[in-house]
Amino acid sequence: MTKQGWIGVDLDGTLAHYGGWVGPDHIGPPIAIMVDRVKSWLGDGIEVRIMTARAWRADQADIDRIQDWAEEHIGHRLPVTCEKDYGMIELWDDRAVRVVENTGQTCCRPKSP
Repeated sequence: MTKQGWIGVDLDGTLAHYGGWVGPDHIGPPIAIMVDRVKSWLGDGIEVRIMTARAWRADQADIDRIQDWAEEHIGHRLPVTCEKDYGMIELWDDRAVRVVENTGQTCCRPKSP
């Protein structure tokens, strides 16, 4: 881990296009703006991890598939996790709602379901 911590980036719907679950073998095409952002962070020496629910109960083949995708589209085999820790400084995710620290208040209104 770098001195400044690490950034978590969701896979489906954030790094890769997602139109619904197809199966563990399918990862959508890259979302260019997010891939470029990750490449920039890596270039600045910031650790980036793919934070995905796919990592929950994943076997090594599942992790390898995600890392292969990252290597092909980002140029690096990134760590894959589904767990936060105190070193995580940001989480980029299509489903997260940001909350003002220690208040329970949202920073912006999320899209309604």
